[in-house]
Amino acid sequence: VQLVESGGGLVQGGGSLRLSCVASGGICNVMGWYRQAPGKQRELVATITTSGSTNYADSVKGRFNIFRDNGKNTVYLQMNNLKPEDTDVYCCYVRSARANNYWGQGTQVTVSS
Repeated sequence: VQLVESGGGLVQGGGSLRLSCVASGGICNVMGWYRQAPGKQRELVATITTSGSTNYADSVKGRFNIFRDNGKNTVYLQMNNLKPEDTDVYCCYVRSARANNYWGQGTQVTVSS
């Protein structure tokens, strides 16, 4: 499975960004986003199953929304009310129908105070 991410960038605190990730080459059961800062452990942001069940990190609940287009094999992360502590590299994640895990290259999100 190949993953292509887009949508990162620089935004002021309180602003919004939308990340997109297009998957190709396999069936994606679970799709989602993790984030990782240099020297820190990778952290779950949000995941969504094929049927639409979602899971969010407590730190983003009420601010971030994950959704997917199964026909386009694309997952989106709408990030609202961004805070400086949301600054990180955001990586797309896919768990395939064969239970293999795949990660994208990552896209930088920077939130200024």
